[in-house]
Amino acid sequence: MAGHAHSHGHNHAHGHSHRHANHNRAFAVGIVLNSAFVVVEAAFGVLSGSMALIADAGHNLSDVLSLLLAWGASWLAQQPPGPRYTYGYKSSTILASLANAGLLLVALGAILFETINRLQYPAPVEGMTMIWVAGIGILINTATALMFMRGRKSDLNIRGAFLHMTADALVSVGVVVAGVAILYTGAVWIDAVTTLIIVAIIGVGTWGLLRDSMKMALHAVPENIDEGEVRAYLASLPGVDTVHDLHIWPMSTTETALTAHMVMPAGHPGDAFLREIAHTLEQRFSIEHTTLQVEGGAEDCAVCS
Repeated sequence: MAGHAHSHGHNHAHGHSHRHANHNRAFAVGIVLNSAFVVVEAAFGVLSGSMALIADAGHNLSDVLSLLLAWGASWLAQQPPGPRYTYGYKSSTILASLANAGLLLVALGAILFETINRLQYPAPVEGMTMIWVAGIGILINTATALMFMRGRKSDLNIRGAFLHMTADALVSVGVVVAGVAILYTGAVWIDAVTTLIIVAIIGVGTWGLLRDSMKMALHAVPENIDEGEVRAYLASLPGVDTVHDLHIWPMSTTETALTAHMVMPAGHPGDAFLREIAHTLEQRFSIEHTTLQVEGGAEDCAVCS
């Protein structure tokens, strides 16, 4: 006998809708601001001969594309399920995170290639241009990062956007420092070395995003959930002998699902019991979608046999 316990009240659904609306505004503003800045930064990078500015512009361009991907996935995740996609398009947020990580790796490879070439063949750099253009970047990237700060802990997509913008702000600070150093020392190699540091900083963040996205794509138990603790909770419920075939996986970057078989020799305890379990799993473990199969004994489990 199977019982499907799914707790998703009207207030909860309204909360999701409200958060997405705020993120939509953040995505729109962030994309417009960063697109304009990419054009300005790349132009002045070429005019000033600064590889650090060009590298940062390339990374900012990848961030614009990343924001577009994340925004599109966020919109798809809100679309209703259908007969073909019974979960809707929630997993598109996980695919977007993977695509963003891949996009960053390509951008890093291109920047690294050009930087090594610049180290071998140094060129004159205008330090003052580096300083004021990168200063504008600090303001734009910090403002964009702040718009994603609220949702960064609950959504990998939003966290990715926040980390991208924060890293860009820090990178721009590094370009300003490099510009000052070039003005005072005249050492043009500082520009290329700064770019290498930029690549290293972005690489660390990219690895974290790729690692977390791969875990989600492979349906790993989310980091904030202890599988053993969930299993122990279900096994401790009155009337439950054993728990098996337990699966916990991310449906999207914001929602988690669970299925489990519970052996209860006394028989089905009733829908109220299942609803209470679903409520506890949501409140205690942040598992929103719960499906439980109640069995009289191990011989009733088709999967086991």
